[in-house]
Amino acid sequence: MSSTSIRPHAPLNWKQADDFVHVATRDGEFAGFVEFDGTEYIVHDNHGNELGAFAASSDARRALDGTPRRTNRSIARTLRRHLSRARS
Repeated sequence: MSSTSIRPHAPLNWKQADDFVHVATRDGEFAGFVEFDGTEYIVHDNHGNELGAFAASSDARRALDGTPRRTNRSIARTLRRHLSRARS
């Protein structure tokens, strides 16, 4: 099995992929993305795992740099977000 090592100190390069999605790369490798769901910025790592939800875009981007300021989200709020996406 092979794994890619990414230097943690390399800066992230951000590009807008869609209206509400920004993608990050580090040293040319996919590092994750941030999506805005209309109420908060959701951060995903390079494997698509959700890292957290943030009120500000800058906090969400910082989470991929290794300095997260995660906000706790209730299960009810999480379910509402996922159910609203499933309906659309």
